[in-house]
Amino acid sequence: MTVLDLFRLDGRVALITGASRGLGQAMAVGLAEAGADIAGLDRTPDCNETCAQVEALGRRYLNLSIDLLSASKDDLARAVQDVVAGLGRVDILVNNAGIIRRAPALDYSEADWDDVININLRAVFFLSQAAGRAMAAQGGGKIINVASMLSFQGGILVPSYTASKSAIAGLTHALANEWAPLGINVNAIAPGYMATDNTAPIRADAVRSESILARIPAGDWGTPEDLKGAVVYLASDAARYVHGAILPVDGGWLGR
Repeated sequence: MTVLDLFRLDGRVALITGASRGLGQAMAVGLAEAGADIAGLDRTPDCNETCAQVEALGRRYLNLSIDLLSASKDDLARAVQDVVAGLGRVDILVNNAGIIRRAPALDYSEADWDDVININLRAVFFLSQAAGRAMAAQGGGKIINVASMLSFQGGILVPSYTASKSAIAGLTHALANEWAPLGINVNAIAPGYMATDNTAPIRADAVRSESILARIPAGDWGTPEDLKGAVVYLASDAARYVHGAILPVDGGWLGR
């Protein structure tokens, strides 16, 4: 076996939240390109563009239509059960889905706080719990959380998002500590400033966009495709001894 073989994901099944677009779509396609079958958890009821791309690669795609904002702990447990029933197992969980609500902290609403925390943190924990149980029963697996630059920094006008992503970093460490002995690797990717729907308001603000780009050593916004290599690595046997890591994919932002 060569080192490149360690990155192959043939015969494995990956569950990705928010897989229908943006970062989730790119990671789903990247995992499929490495050989994995994909279960995409989204609000979309039918096979979407991600589904079409995955199936064009000769991989299976299972669509799970669930709204994470209203999903209960039992709903998330059933989603994992549906993946096992439909695709045979669950080897990889990518907790990608997330929302952001912008407002000054002095004016921040209870609804905006609760919605962000529920999707970005509560759903992540209970889906990880359900997937972790399945993975422990089958002898191991990989859980990959999507953190943020705001797992390390405070940001402005996004108190609930910053709180949720800081908590994701802590949760990644906590679950890694408990589940490494079970053969489950828990790690996170921290994307930098990516050209996605979440950053559209910032990119549309010429002054703010210019100030951000001036601090990024790479000099440009990241793209969803920039996460493919990171997610395949953390999902693969090449990362066998990597536990509790938060991998920045940020164009050098944190090193500035």
